[in-house]
Amino acid sequence: MTMTDPIADFLTRIRNGVSAAHETVEVPASKLKEELARILAQQGYIDSYERRPRSGGAGEVLLLHLRYSGERRSAISGIERVSRPGRRTYVDAKAIPKVLGGMGTAIISTSRGVMTGHEARLAGVGGELLARVW
Repeated sequence: MTMTDPIADFLTRIRNGVSAAHETVEVPASKLKEELARILAQQGYIDSYERRPRSGGAGEVLLLHLRYSGERRSAISGIERVSRPGRRTYVDAKAIPKVLGGMGTAIISTSRGVMTGHEARLAGVGGELLARVW
C-alpha cells in the first residue's frame, strides 16, 4: 500500500511516541521531514534528530529524540496536520495564524523553504500551512 500523506504519518508517529512516552521515534527520512524535524528541534519541541541508514533495509530514517520535563511531561502537548492532500491550505503573510495566541508554532512551506509562522510573517512570505504544534 502506498502512503498518500507522509507528513501526516510523520506527525502521527510523533504523537504516538509522545503518548507512549518513548524516548525516540523513527520515521522514514525525506528532505521535507528533515526540515520539519529541524523546526521542531529549533523551537524546543524535540531534543534532537539524526539521519541514519535504515537497519536491514534500503533508504534512511530520521531518529527523533523526544523532549520531556523532569516530571516526564512531553514538550509537545498537541501536534496537528492542517493542509492535507485532499484539501490544501494556503495562507498569505498577513493571514498566518497564531497558534495558541503565540504559544504554539505554525509550520509553513514557503518559496524560501520551510519555516515557522513567525519567521514567515517577518519575511513577508506566505505558503502552505503544513502543521500546528503546541
